[in-house]
Amino acid sequence: MAKSSTVRATAPDTVWLARGRHPGPGAEDAVRRRLRQLKSEKVIQDETEYDGSREGAPARAFEARWLVAGDVVVRARLDVGAPDDQDGTQGWVLVAEADRAWDLHWPSPATVFWPDDPDVPWDHDVVPGPRFREINPLPTEDRALRRLLKDCARHSWSIHVVVHEAMTPDERGLRPLAPLLPPGLRHRVVEHRAAPEQFQVVNWALYDLRARVPRGGAVVLPAAPSGPGADDNGFSVRTVFLDGSRPTELLDTVRRFAEQPTPLPEGAEEALSALREQWHLTTLEEELALARRRLAAYAEALEAMTKSRDMYREAAELAHEALAAYQEAGTLPAPRRPRKREGFSLRTLSKPLERVVDGVKSLGGPGPQNGDTAPEAEPSAGTSPAGPPGSGHSKQP
Repeated sequence: MAKSSTVRATAPDTVWLARGRHPGPGAEDAVRRRLRQLKSEKVIQDETEYDGSREGAPARAFEARWLVAGDVVVRARLDVGAPDDQDGTQGWVLVAEADRAWDLHWPSPATVFWPDDPDVPWDHDVVPGPRFREINPLPTEDRALRRLLKDCARHSWSIHVVVHEAMTPDERGLRPLAPLLPPGLRHRVVEHRAAPEQFQVVNWALYDLRARVPRGGAVVLPAAPSGPGADDNGFSVRTVFLDGSRPTELLDTVRRFAEQPTPLPEGAEEALSALREQWHLTTLEEELALARRRLAAYAEALEAMTKSRDMYREAAELAHEALAAYQEAGTLPAPRRPRKREGFSLRTLSKPLERVVDGVKSLGGPGPQNGDTAPEAEPSAGTSPAGPPGSGHSKQP
C-alpha cells in the first residue's frame, strides 16, 4: 500500500519567504551594517538582534519592522546560520509578514537586511550554484544538469525559470530577468539558461517533473509539493525573444505562478511560527492588545475548569447515590465484560447513574420489616410432611 503524503499548510497571502546561502563568513556583519543604515535613514522603524538557535542548530536572528503603502506594517525575521564546517557557507532564512495581502510591488524584504550590492554574495540559492540576480547557464554534463533541476524543484524555496536559447544570444540577449520583475519577485526567482544544443537534454531532465520547455521558449518549474495546476502547460511560454526587448509574456507567467496558492515548503512553517511567536519589536499598543488576548484566554480557561469541576462533582454525587441504592436493595450489579476504552465524557457517566437510581427505587414493594416473620404454609389435605403429594414415599395407616 502506498504511503499517504503529509498535507502541508498553504502559504498565507500575507507572507513573503526566501531562503539562500552566503558563501564565506561575514554574513552577520553585512546585515548589521544594512539595518543600522536603514534605521538611521528612517526607512525602517526599528531593528534588533538576538540568539535564534533552534533545536540545537546555532543561528543569529535579526528582526526589522517597517511600513509600506503608508500604513501597512511589515514584520520580518532573518535567521543566519553558523558557518559550515567544510566551506564556511552560511545559510539564511527570511520570513516577512504584512498586515494585509502581500503586494509584489512593495520593496523586497531581502534588501532591508542585505545590501543591494552585487559585490556582496548573499544571493546564492540554497541549492549550490545558482544565484538570484544573475543568469545561470545549465551544466554541460547531462547527469549534473538533471540533478541540478531536480534539486531546485525539491529543495529550493525559489521560483525557477528555464529559458531555452533558440540561438546563441548577443549582449542584448544576456540581460537577466530579475531587474524586470516587480521588487517582490527579484530575490525569489532563479533564471536558468539552456544552450541551443541542450534542448533535448533539458526536456529529458524535466520529464520526471512533468514539465517541458518549448524550443526557444521558457517554463516555470513546478515546486515539490506543487499547487493546483502546476503540472500542466499553464506556466510555459512558447517564444522568448532574447533581443533586448521586454519579455512581457514571460514576466506575466512568472507573476501568475508566484500569486497562485502553494503549500509551504519544508521548514517554512517552523520559520513562520518563530516569527509570530517570538516577535520582539512590539509597540506599547501591541503589548496591551497581547495582554488583553491573554487575559481573555485565561478567563475562558478558568470558566472551562469551573464547569468541569461542577460536572465532576455532580457525577460523583450520582455515583454515591447509585451505590447506596444498590446496598439498600441488598444486590450488587453483575460484573460487566471489559470493553475497549472510549473517550470519557461526564455526560455519558451521569445519564446511566440516573437510570440506575431510578431503576432501584422502582423495584417491587418493600421487603420484610424488622421483627416480622413470614407465616408458615399449612400442608393441604392428602399431603404428607415426608414429601410432596404423589411422591410415593408416604405410608398408609
